[in-house]
Amino acid sequence: MFGKQNRVVGLDIGSSEIKALEMQKFGDGYAITGFASTRVHSPDETRAAIQEVIATGGFRTRRVVTAVSGRSVIVRYVNMPRMAPDQLRSAVRYEADKYIPFEVEDVVLDCQVLEPETAPTEGEQPEMKVLLVAVKKSLIEEHVALLSDCNLTPAVIDVDAFALGNAFELHVTASHREREFEDRVVALIDIGANKTNINIVRGGNSYFTREVYLAGNDFTEAIARRLGIDEEEAEALKCEPRDRVGEVEECILPTLDDLGNEIQLSFDYFENQFEREVEEVYVSGGSAKLPGLARTFEASFDRPIIFWDPLENLPIRSDRIDEKAMLARSNQLAVVVGLASRVRGKLT
Repeated sequence: MFGKQNRVVGLDIGSSEIKALEMQKFGDGYAITGFASTRVHSPDETRAAIQEVIATGGFRTRRVVTAVSGRSVIVRYVNMPRMAPDQLRSAVRYEADKYIPFEVEDVVLDCQVLEPETAPTEGEQPEMKVLLVAVKKSLIEEHVALLSDCNLTPAVIDVDAFALGNAFELHVTASHREREFEDRVVALIDIGANKTNINIVRGGNSYFTREVYLAGNDFTEAIARRLGIDEEEAEALKCEPRDRVGEVEECILPTLDDLGNEIQLSFDYFENQFEREVEEVYVSGGSAKLPGLARTFEASFDRPIIFWDPLENLPIRSDRIDEKAMLARSNQLAVVVGLASRVRGKLT
């Protein structure tokens, strides 16, 4: 695909941490060939933090795949008359003002056909379900400028929730379980620092995405408020509760319940729209191992809760990686793995 450039760096530019992971294609397989991360305490540190992870990671390419998120990113799932792909792009741009709250000239638009609708009733035009993504041009331009300042070449700018889906698709492929998931509906829940990403997928396609602004920092604040301690101490206690597990669980339970309710509302919406049930819930992210989370989610959703490892079955081919340290926090790496997985041939 790239000739000699058969590798790419996934660069996850988070609000509290920058992660970079290099993936290389080896024949029909893939391997991790580099990894680095660093904490970020304010937006002013982002540029320096990116430069740091690129320098310490020892990567052999400057081609990066990154993602955007937030309120300047709009994802819609719409029904449109069945048409050819070239006609669809023109039609989407013409009809976009029906679906997005921005002026069409101010956004970058993309779309993908998910599947044709079932046979139409007599006299009705056949339709298809279309995924529509709109991102404000100003956000893309700022993102590209940041990467250029760091002497990096953007290969793709993705969306966080779709990167999460790509990581899960790679996980399924690496586990040789493609047939098992051909028609299974699963919800991917990634709990980060500032937000929780929800992506409901079937057969490798995304059918629902949402960002919920309840996540790790809210749990930290709940602990600090309840115990009367500062947030730095609360964060340390959240990550390593040791003999205070019950106390931490009691502190975060109301916030966990609120998050569970928001996720369940997303499930309800999807199931009403598509008349399919979410069969399993796959959880990742820095807060995935919170005390009481598994029990709360199982009670809230009444379906299997699975804590998955996005690094499972991915070989690591570098003596520059602290493999033990990386694997210890693998649950936090779903988005960056999904970004790097674009080396599989999804860079266009």
